[in-house]
Amino acid sequence: MSFSFKIIHKESTSSARRGVITIGGNEIPTPAFMPVGTRGVVKTVSPEEVWNLGYRMILGNAYHLYLRPGHELIERHQGLHKFMNWPGSILTDSGGFQVFSLSRLRKVTDEGVLFQSHIDGSSHMFTPELCMRVQEALGSDIIMCLDDVRGYPVSREEALEAALRTTRWAAECLQAKKKVDPALFGIVQGSMYSDLRELSAEALTRLDLDGYAVGGLSVGEPRDVMVEMMEVTLPLIDESVPRYVMGVGKPQDILDGVLRGTDLFDCVLPTRNARNGTLFTSRGSVNIRNSRYRDDPSPIDPSCQCPLCATYSKAYLRHLFQEKEIYGLRLATIHNLSFYSRMMESIRTAILENRLHTHAREFLANMEEKDD
Repeated sequence: MSFSFKIIHKESTSSARRGVITIGGNEIPTPAFMPVGTRGVVKTVSPEEVWNLGYRMILGNAYHLYLRPGHELIERHQGLHKFMNWPGSILTDSGGFQVFSLSRLRKVTDEGVLFQSHIDGSSHMFTPELCMRVQEALGSDIIMCLDDVRGYPVSREEALEAALRTTRWAAECLQAKKKVDPALFGIVQGSMYSDLRELSAEALTRLDLDGYAVGGLSVGEPRDVMVEMMEVTLPLIDESVPRYVMGVGKPQDILDGVLRGTDLFDCVLPTRNARNGTLFTSRGSVNIRNSRYRDDPSPIDPSCQCPLCATYSKAYLRHLFQEKEIYGLRLATIHNLSFYSRMMESIRTAILENRLHTHAREFLANMEEKDD
């Protein structure tokens, strides 16, 4: 396997760029959105369906797969690609965010993170070395360094401690990495302090990793602060490598990230919202549980040709949700993933045509026309 990133076009009126990540024989056009397959599956849909929707890379999670079924078992089954029958590429998150979310069950030290399993209460020490061993056993194409994630708000002292620890862990991850094949990405931390973001980015980029992520966003901060941190951090990452904003997935936030030079995104938003009955459309969001759709014969989105919109009515989908039928969750998930795939394709086209600002304004204006 070989990893490379090539910029095809830079937009003239923003920092947006159209590129391609090549991993082995697989090409991922960027900017790209990665559906989240935390436990080795994008919930309710098959790998074949995800591939047919145009996605070429998904995200898995080292923390969850380490706990169950175990990285050693997956390695015996020739890695996560083979285990889940996914023909595309896989990026695995180190698990730092998941451990952060279990704050009452963990203790962070310079050695690593001591945590209790949310499954059975057993104790585990996740170190940079173990983080690399797990992800290499999974056979991931892009692996993430272990990072120290803090919530919002957090004191400057805590944010500095986490940023410095994240840099030390990244160096330890690089040293512990044994396999040549997977690309290794570092994660810039610093919470919502601009100077700490700069400090973190400067130290991490000295390690000359294959790519860099902006971490510690979407943890409760106001939206304008999140955008400010993207604006501060992204220019500090060399333009020759992929830039990845982690956990950011609202359409407006993705557009803001692309305009500032982001190449990769991931988020549970489209799939989780689908399972909760909220669907994205070209004219705003639809909460299919709303009683107004009980007898509505129209499709969710007339401009969409996914299996849901091409075949079924709002009334039928609402019926499936009311009856808690699994088919409804599948149809809604496929629709939202289709929406995101088309959204990213339209963004890439707009970059090539140097009209992303105009496209973003028009796209978001339409999205504000909420159907509910």
